[in-house]
Amino acid sequence: MQNYCIIMAGGIGSRFWPLSKDNFPKQFLDILGTGKSFIRSTYERFSPVIPDENFLVVTNAAYKGLVLEQLPMLKPEQVLCEPARRNTAPCIAYACYRIQNQCKDANIVVTPADHLVTNEVEFQRVIRLGFNFLDQHPDALMTIGIKPSRPETGYGYIQVKKSEARSQKQEEVVKVELFKEKPDYDTAVKFVADGNYFWNSGIFLWTLKGILNAFRRDLPAMVTLFDEGKDKFGTHEEQDFINTRFLDCQNISIDYGIMEKSPDTFTIPADFGWSDIGTWGSLFTHAKKDADGNALRGKVVSVNNHNTIVNIEEGTEAVVEGLEDYLVAYRDHSLLVCKLHDEQQIKVWIEGLK
Repeated sequence: MQNYCIIMAGGIGSRFWPLSKDNFPKQFLDILGTGKSFIRSTYERFSPVIPDENFLVVTNAAYKGLVLEQLPMLKPEQVLCEPARRNTAPCIAYACYRIQNQCKDANIVVTPADHLVTNEVEFQRVIRLGFNFLDQHPDALMTIGIKPSRPETGYGYIQVKKSEARSQKQEEVVKVELFKEKPDYDTAVKFVADGNYFWNSGIFLWTLKGILNAFRRDLPAMVTLFDEGKDKFGTHEEQDFINTRFLDCQNISIDYGIMEKSPDTFTIPADFGWSDIGTWGSLFTHAKKDADGNALRGKVVSVNNHNTIVNIEEGTEAVVEGLEDYLVAYRDHSLLVCKLHDEQQIKVWIEGLK
């Protein structure tokens, strides 16, 4: 009953345009065709470890209805509404102040709402291992590391000592030496070859006391701001306070603001079929494909296409011919056609529509 889960669900997933839009972003979509949205899958992944009443979802006020529709087991007060996006540190601080109002001895896991995990049994084992470690090391700040399967340039990396990486068994927790930014390809190849670098999954574990102490040490202005409303959390005054003061929070990630500065960071190098499915390319990696390597979703006739994604919404039809390494996506009167290797430009291109 002391285990809590914070689900961060405030992004708009602009790299998945046109499927993901402001009015219905990626975390509420069934992009993988599993019959469940990302946020629903996230909840179900954690539910064997976290009781329903100990989930908190932090999101934009515009998405509160979507959260409650897709997670009807949660009460409205379990959905925390940010008035604006201020990155992950303020988001996490807000949720932690709410938890402080309920359980001062809480263990907390923080997760994005839109990741893929294919081995949920192993995932739950790793989360339980993390909570057990916190029972003995309440000041530790933990992040789940992922054993890299390829030289990926789209993820940050976690470095541990080579001696610990070589001796590391599946059940061990290891000390973090350094956090590394997203590398170029040659650096990523070196990281994988060295064997002591792991992908940073963005899934964190800590005690409430441990993370609040870290905020006081590394982001004191944010603590001062939230302390102003300390007695309002969990009351009818909370939302008015957040609407007024949250905008004054520094726009900073928990990685930059706290994790990279902390002397007590640890990781569990894990392998449970993880991907952040952050781009069309990562979706393509995990999607079912036809004999020509195409990932087709919707009522599509594919003629002489190879290694191409075609994803169209229900109720529409498409005939696509002669494409190789392309992306074709249609939803809600919006169409995208581009080369797959140019997908990183999508965020730039849609600015032109605005």
